Parts: sequence; C-alpha cells; structure tokens
Amino acid sequence: MTSTFPDFAREQLARALPITSRKMFGALGVYSRGLFFAIVTKDAVYFRVDDATRPAYEARGSGPFDPYGDGRVMASSYRVPDDVLEDVDELRRWAEASVAAAARKKRGG
Repeated sequence: MTSTFPDFAREQLARALPITSRKMFGALGVYSRGLFFAIVTKDAVYFRVDDATRPAYEARGSGPFDPYGDGRVMASSYRVPDDVLEDVDELRRWAEASVAAAARKKRGG
C-alpha cells in the first residue's frame, strides 16, 4: 500500500506525542491534549506559532500557511521544516512548543 504525505505526517506526529485528528477545510486538523496545534496539507505540516516560537521557524526559512496560495496567510501557523518532520525527537520538541503556543492562545496570552 502506498502511503500519502498526510498519512506519513500523521504517523510521525503520533510517534512524537499523543494526537487526534479530523478533516477540516480540505486538510487535516491535528490536536494534542484537546488543543488544535497543527494543520496537515497534501504536502506540508504547519504548526501553531506565537511570538515565542515564530523566530525558530523564520530562522529556518519557514513561512506562514497560505491556504489559497494568494498571499492571504495565516500568521498563526508556520510550515514545519522537512528535516524536523523526519526526526521524531526533534519533531517532538517542535510539536510540544506548538502545543504550548496553542495553550497560551487559549489562555488569552
């Protein structure tokens, strides 16, 4: 059976931390501990960011989610670098930071 990128991404995320997921807006929404923290598209994973976590993505050349490809970006979600997605230990660190950003957002901070 051939695995698609979303299948691969979901499997990697599940190896990194406990998750649930559901289809939304033509993509896959990913949750951990009840917090929405990631979007999986057909070819990329985007994590929730905030002022504390965004610089790590920008330093790696990652940009915000552009769901329509027209420049109207969702600045709260940045693309996870491919090498991070392939390294479960590194993915766990980035995912935990993203879940923490989602928790701060939920608390209003």
